[in-house]
Amino acid sequence: MYCDILLILIMKYSKVGKALVSFLKECKEDEMVHNYRDLHQAERGVLEELEALLQAQGFLNEEELLPRISQDQIISHDLGVVVENHTVVALSLRHCKLKALPDSIDRLSNLRDLDLTGNQLELLPDSIGDLRSLQQCYLDDNQLKSLPETICQLSHLSVLRCYKNRLHTLPACIHQLTNLTDISVGNNCLSTLPDSLWQLTGLKVLNLAENQLTELSEEIGKLSAVHTLDLGHNKLTELPESLRQLTKLTHFLYLSNNRIASLSPKLFEQMQTLRYLNLSDNRLTELPASIGHLTHLVELRLYNNQLQSLPDELGMLTRLRELHVMNNQLIDLPVAIGRLTQLRELRLAGNRLAKLPDSIGTMTHLTLLDLRNNRVSSLPEQIGDLTHLTWLDLRANGFASLPASLGTLSHLEKLDLRWNRIPPDLEALHQLELNGCVIYL
Repeated sequence: MYCDILLILIMKYSKVGKALVSFLKECKEDEMVHNYRDLHQAERGVLEELEALLQAQGFLNEEELLPRISQDQIISHDLGVVVENHTVVALSLRHCKLKALPDSIDRLSNLRDLDLTGNQLELLPDSIGDLRSLQQCYLDDNQLKSLPETICQLSHLSVLRCYKNRLHTLPACIHQLTNLTDISVGNNCLSTLPDSLWQLTGLKVLNLAENQLTELSEEIGKLSAVHTLDLGHNKLTELPESLRQLTKLTHFLYLSNNRIASLSPKLFEQMQTLRYLNLSDNRLTELPASIGHLTHLVELRLYNNQLQSLPDELGMLTRLRELHVMNNQLIDLPVAIGRLTQLRELRLAGNRLAKLPDSIGTMTHLTLLDLRNNRVSSLPEQIGDLTHLTWLDLRANGFASLPASLGTLSHLEKLDLRWNRIPPDLEALHQLELNGCVIYL
């Protein structure tokens, strides 16, 4: 691949996005040209001003700037600036202790990628709105309390990341960013959202996690292109009915760590392609039957709720690989759970289970079964059919004996039987030890 990228300002701790790094690794070093003098005068001035800012704050010294931008020499791949056709197109100043950006940033009129992650920025200059070519803007891990209204002028912006700041509001004009596909404002101080946010119908990734949201507008249903939605770690007590309209949710739906007590009966009916669902740390007492429509689901997290039972429809999730239901109030499991034949991990610790259904023996791909802190006193003989099981945790139950079939689990590596009443001389245990299994009694 021919690489006509010019690398000019290299800082010890500067990095760029993974895609850019991957591209650079494909470029041969002798194809890289460093020619600072070829830059437009206005852009050179901005870079010199940035360098002066960093030096004034004690971040840079002679040894840390490799090389100084006044020198003319070949540069390594650890770049801070990328130039194409004599103009700056990418600027990365990650973790540089920057407290402010110069107003002159607007002189980088052809800038496409701006990464200011991990600085100490409290505000952005209004002039940032003049970076009309900007496509990706990374502002994660700063101290921003607001975004300037002028940011809405960035009509080509597709990615806006403001995770872990101090934002209390989003600009009401945010709907003007019509090319936005990925916005992350997680880990901020948002208690409300502008109605205009729901007009961004091209959004594919929306991260609103770790805020102070107590409710969501029914307008969220307009975000028909979203494939990843993170609403975790808020104060939501219910979900809008329109959430079921997000039929393109294929990647992740995070609803964990809220105060949700119930789910709409039809919530999951049109989310057949969803792969990861996290409902942990809520107040759910039951699941809707529509969960059976999630036929592409591979991971389901339900721990730390108040579930008293699981619906038979759960057995329809035949692609499921991991099921986490720890710390609920389950008394038994549906027989239909045996249909989860692709399951690798089944975590049931901290419930009130007294037994397992015989159908568990059909989960022949299971590698981990966690039954800690339940009330189980016996295992079905079919446990011996779980030939791929490597870890079985039976701590703190009511076992006084174990089925002989347990001894046939030749791949079992760890068996934890502590806080039971198991005699150590059981034949099944002897056979497991011969196969190299570590047993805790």
